[in-house]
Amino acid sequence: MRRVPQVLVAALAAAASSLSLAGAALADPASELRPINLRVAGGEADWHPDNDFQINWDQPTLAAADSPIKAAHYLLRDSTGTAVTPVIDLPGNVLQLEHLRVPGGPGRYDAEIWLEGSDHRLGPHVSATLRFDDARPGKAQPLAPAGWLSGNAAAAVTIGHPTTTTPISGIRGYAVSVDRGGGSTPCVSTDRCSLAETDLRAGVGGDRASLGVLAEGVNVVRVVAVSGSGMRSAEIGSAQVRVDASRPLATLSGIRSGWASGPVQVTARATDSLSGMTASGPGGPYTALSVDGAVPRMELGDSNTTVVSGEGVHRLTSYARDAAGNIGAEASATVRIDEGSPLVAFAGSQDPREPERIEATVADPLSGPDPTRGTIAIRPAGSRQGFAPLPTTGAGGHLVAHWDSDAFPTGTYEFRATGYDAAGNVASSERRAGGARFLLANPLKRQTEIVAGFGGKHLVWQRCKREGPRRRCRRETIESFERRPATRAVPYGRGTSFGGRLTASTGAPLAGLPVEIVETFVAGSTFPRRTTTVQTAADGTFLTRLLPGPSRQIEARFPGTKTLTRTDARTVGLDVLGGLRLHASSAAARIGGAPVIFSGSLGDLGASIPAGGRPVQLQFRFPGSEWSEFRTVQTDAEGRFRYAYAFSDDDSRGIRFQFRAFSPAQDGWPYEPATSSPVFVTGR
Repeated sequence: MRRVPQVLVAALAAAASSLSLAGAALADPASELRPINLRVAGGEADWHPDNDFQINWDQPTLAAADSPIKAAHYLLRDSTGTAVTPVIDLPGNVLQLEHLRVPGGPGRYDAEIWLEGSDHRLGPHVSATLRFDDARPGKAQPLAPAGWLSGNAAAAVTIGHPTTTTPISGIRGYAVSVDRGGGSTPCVSTDRCSLAETDLRAGVGGDRASLGVLAEGVNVVRVVAVSGSGMRSAEIGSAQVRVDASRPLATLSGIRSGWASGPVQVTARATDSLSGMTASGPGGPYTALSVDGAVPRMELGDSNTTVVSGEGVHRLTSYARDAAGNIGAEASATVRIDEGSPLVAFAGSQDPREPERIEATVADPLSGPDPTRGTIAIRPAGSRQGFAPLPTTGAGGHLVAHWDSDAFPTGTYEFRATGYDAAGNVASSERRAGGARFLLANPLKRQTEIVAGFGGKHLVWQRCKREGPRRRCRRETIESFERRPATRAVPYGRGTSFGGRLTASTGAPLAGLPVEIVETFVAGSTFPRRTTTVQTAADGTFLTRLLPGPSRQIEARFPGTKTLTRTDARTVGLDVLGGLRLHASSAAARIGGAPVIFSGSLGDLGASIPAGGRPVQLQFRFPGSEWSEFRTVQTDAEGRFRYAYAFSDDDSRGIRFQFRAFSPAQDGWPYEPATSSPVFVTGR
C-alpha cells in the first residue's frame, strides 16, 4: 500500500465522497463493476488479535469485452463512519489486499472497495468489516474449595471476573489447567489462547469450572481470562485444590495383653497424614468408640477415651472421619477383666513315696491361674517368724515345691501357698483342700547312719548320726576290728582301701544305695576334688580302692533318697609320704681321689615343682652314729638332683658310710616328709 501525505487526507476524502455519488448516478445497480464475493480472511464477524488483515474478492464478469477493469480503490472508516485513510488505488487485476493494518487502536472498522472500468466508470462501493482487538484481559483468580476434598468428590472452582476494563471484543471465556505444582500454563502461547484451549466459552459469566475427581494431594489450578479475539490475561491466577483420598487410621491403646484385674482406661487415637484430624466443629474430624456393640460415642478431633469396667470379655471398636470427610476402617480390640481372686489350697495328703514334695492347686474360673508366679513358704509352726520361700515351680494350675527336710531341725512346720491368676489377682492359703491346717512333722523320712574308714583287717570307722542340722560322730571298731587312728600314712605311689557300712537308725542294713566317696586333695596338688560313687552290698557295706596320689581328706556321704535322710561320715585323712630316690656312682671312694656322684629324684605325682626346684637334704652316718646333714641341694623342674662329694679325710679310710636323701616339710608341697633308702660307700 502506498502512503499519502496526511495534509491531503481531508481533500481526498471529500473528492472520494463526490466521486462515489457521481458514480452512483452513472452506474447501474446491477453494474458489472461490483467486486464479487468480498470476504475477510479469518472471518468478518470474528475479532482479530493481530493488526494484519487480508481481504479477498473475485473479479466480476464484464458484458463488454472492451470494458476491462482499469483500477481498484479502497479506504477505511471507523465505527462512526469517518474515513481514517485516504483513497488508495490498486492495479485493476488485484484480487486481494494483504497486510492491511487499521490506523487506530482496537475497534471495529469498515473497508470500502470499488472498481473502475477502462472507460472511467466507477462501480458501487462494497464494504467489509474489520474487527481488531489486541487488548489483554485482566487477571482471573480461581476460588478453590476451602479445606480438603474427599477422594471421590468432584472438584470445582469458581473464577473471579477480571477486575480491569473489559476488552472491546468482550470475554470469550476462560482457559484452565491443573497440575501437581509443575508450573503448567493454560495455553501454549504467552499472550493468547486458541478456541480449543478455551475451556469455558460462555462469556465472562461462565465462571464455574468442573475439574472432576482429582488425584490425591495438592493440585494447582491455573486460570486465564480469554478475550473475544483470543487474547489471554497477562497474569495467571492460581489456587490449590487439596484432595485426601486416604482413610484415617484409628488405633486403640491402653489395652494390656491378657487379663486386667480392674477397670481399664482405653483411648482411641486417629491419624491422617493429609487433611488431618484437628477438631473443627460438628462437620469436621471426629473419633468414634463403641463398647460391646453399643452406639458409638463421638468425640471431635483425634482422640476418644473411655473406661471399660465389669468382669468378663469386652469388645471395643473404633473408627474416625478426617477433615476431608473420609471415614476410616474399623479398628477393634478385646479387653478382659477379672476382679476376683483365685482359689488356693494344698493337696489333701502327702505322697508317701515323695514326702518332701509340697503341692498346692491354684484355680480361677475366668482368667485362669498364672503358671509363672506363685510360691510355697515354710516356718516353724506357731512361731512369729516370717514365712521363708521354698524353690517353687508352677504348671497347669499347680504349685510344687521341694522341702529339703534334712536341712531343718526336728519339729513341726506350717506352710503357706500364694497363687496368682492371669489378671494378677493374688490369694494365699495355709490349709489343705479339705480345710485342715497344713502341718508337717520333721523328720519326714526314715533316718540313716553311716560308718566309714580305711580298709584291711584293721578298720577304724566313724559312726555318725544326724540330729537335725547337727551331726554326732564317734569312732569305733566294727566287727572286732582293731582300733586305729582316723589318719593313715601310705608310701608314695600307693593307694589304699576305703569302706564302710550304711544302715537305718534301727541298725538294719541298707542295700543297693549309692554312697559318694569324696577326696579333697591338700594345697599344692594338681588333682581336682574327686568324687567316686559306690553301691552298698546286701549287708549295707561298701568298699573302694583309693588311687595313688598326694595327701588328701576323705569323706563318705549318703545323699539320701525321697524316703531316706541323707547322712555323712566323719572326714578322715590320708597322709602320703614323699617319693625320694638316691643313687651313688660308686660303692667305694678313694681318699683324695675322684668324687662320688650322688644323684636322685623327687616324685611329683599330682604335684607341681617350680622352675627353681624344691630342696632336698643329703645326710650321712657311720656305724653307731646319728644321721647328719652335709648338704642341701635344689632339684630341677623335673624333680632331679645331683651332687659330687669327695672323700679327703684319711680317717674315712676303711669306714663304710650310709648316705640318704631327705625331703622336709614344705609349704605348697602335698606330700609328707620322706627319706630315701640308704646307699653305702666305703672309704679306701
